[in-house]
Amino acid sequence: MDKEIYLDANATSPVLPAAIAAAAAAMRDSYGNPSSSHAAGLRARALREAARASARRVLGAAGGRVMFNSGATEGIQTAVLSALCAIRARRQRGEACGDLLLYGATEHKAVPESLAHWNEVLGTGLELRALPVDAGGRHRLDVLRELAPRAAFVCTMAANNETGVVSDLDGIAAVLRESASPALWMVDCVQALGKLPLALGASRIDYAPFSGHKLYAPKGIGMLYVREGAPYTPLMCGGGQEEGQRSGTENMAGIAALGAVLEALEGGATFRSHSELLACRERLVGALRAAFPGIVFNAPLEHALPTTLNFSVPGVASADLLEIFDAAGVRVSAGSACSAARAAPSYVLDAMGVPVRRSASAVRLSFGPLLDDATIDLACAQIARCGRALALPVLAPSPLLDGQPQGLVQLDADGASGWLLFDAGARQCVAIDVPEAVAGRSAAMLRAAGYRLLASLHTGQDDRGAAALAREMDGAPGWPADGGALALGDAILARAGQDGARAYLFGRPQAGVLGPDQVRFVFAGHGETLRPDAGAQALCCRGETERALASLETAAPGEGATELDSAAARRLLDAHPDALVVDVRELREHSAGAIRLHGQAALNVPLSRLAEHAGYLAGDGARPVLFVCRSGARSARAARALRGLGHPRAWSLCGGIALAH
Repeated sequence: MDKEIYLDANATSPVLPAAIAAAAAAMRDSYGNPSSSHAAGLRARALREAARASARRVLGAAGGRVMFNSGATEGIQTAVLSALCAIRARRQRGEACGDLLLYGATEHKAVPESLAHWNEVLGTGLELRALPVDAGGRHRLDVLRELAPRAAFVCTMAANNETGVVSDLDGIAAVLRESASPALWMVDCVQALGKLPLALGASRIDYAPFSGHKLYAPKGIGMLYVREGAPYTPLMCGGGQEEGQRSGTENMAGIAALGAVLEALEGGATFRSHSELLACRERLVGALRAAFPGIVFNAPLEHALPTTLNFSVPGVASADLLEIFDAAGVRVSAGSACSAARAAPSYVLDAMGVPVRRSASAVRLSFGPLLDDATIDLACAQIARCGRALALPVLAPSPLLDGQPQGLVQLDADGASGWLLFDAGARQCVAIDVPEAVAGRSAAMLRAAGYRLLASLHTGQDDRGAAALAREMDGAPGWPADGGALALGDAILARAGQDGARAYLFGRPQAGVLGPDQVRFVFAGHGETLRPDAGAQALCCRGETERALASLETAAPGEGATELDSAAARRLLDAHPDALVVDVRELREHSAGAIRLHGQAALNVPLSRLAEHAGYLAGDGARPVLFVCRSGARSARAARALRGLGHPRAWSLCGGIALAH
């Protein structure tokens, strides 16, 4: 896929060309310090104030403070510090001001973490409490009505970054007004800019942070609105810039760029209208429904931004969906970019009561108001391609192994490995050491392919994964009570452990006997001692991910580094036209977007199927093998594994296709 389709605008956005030009002009022509009184400083000051004036018009904030800062996190910190300092002073004077710090249960984590931080640092001793949301993601106004008299500070958001749900700000304001609550109120407006009408000056909102990079400005520039009369304490003190409100020499390039975006918003001709954005969303919704039967949208579209879709495909983990989309050149995410590295369910969807299994499948698709029809056309076509890729069977014979019906899938989780040994002709499978964390995923894979689980086995002391998979499959037997072998098509799985230990041999018997030369795979726990008839040529499959594959005979790993950069990879392929380029992404990823490296098409051997292809890839040991994937992580594992099996000419592409050139 040559063209990237960027649909992750809630995480960040590309920079508007006019903003790039404005930033360059500021660095080139208005490089003066706006605090200086000479002509260069005055030109910079005029540029800054023009951007501020534009911001006031866009935000509907003729009065109050509008100051530039580094982004929303700084704005949130400043607002929280200002509110808590004022609350502490009121309490010291004996004034009634409430004892609760209320924040929406679906707020960005920057809000509750900032509240907890400053509550502790300032010693205010207030109680933090999450304001629940309903199933549609909107704040529970009945709960707010009950708690408002005790609220000292209320923090909500204009629109949620994960689901796009638009808050009922008028309803919240009405509750605060009806209860005569003295609470200060902050509204995170990061996702609102350019997508929702804003009239901050006419609202009860005390603080509203914004971040430029969410709407086509560069990273590192943002704004904070503070209502006239609302308490304010500077977070940044020092040189007195921004009239003492935020010290530090201004980021003039960022201010100029943000000013260009604000000017474009004012002009009305650059960005698409609300109705046009709704039409874009409807086209994407239609494409998703056609591609993924059974898709569920996790937020009501009538209460969501027209630029955000959060959906789940039942039975498919969000990580698997993201990989397929990414292979097709479609950039989406599983939720907040700030939380992407944390392997946990979405707290936003949890707060809405979305079932855990659906939450684990959630994907966020978001776009900005610059999206054009050509990109929508291409996105819809690639979404259809992703749907076709997802429909491909994972438990299928390898086309590289002459249609051999038996296959082996490796399943990894938390540093442990398990195995699904299957026969495609008989639609039968045996599970060995499947980690508990992927038991549900394994069961879904088996059910989707119509496989019968003959046994769920384990080779170590921990049998929780085997038991969990058996439960997921409504009960699955262990080893046959008569102690005999398990048949998988024309192959068998036999016990091999000594003194009660668990180990298994797999292969095709001859004349009813599984001799050493017929053993293809050995499954054994760490350090397991095997009988001599295990087969010296067999591949040993263990339960530790980094050491999952081993040879039963002494291997001689190749020396030197296993990673090649793009230039070195090109030299290798030029010098060895017979070299194999092997894409270790899963079959569905490969189908969604095949890889070509320096003009050579890559074969697909998924990392999860490396064990059964080890002999094919090693060959006679003379042919170089270059593994590739998206980021280089999986290909590096494949190269290390093949080296460990005695093939000295295995490498991986450093940084993966994402960094190849």
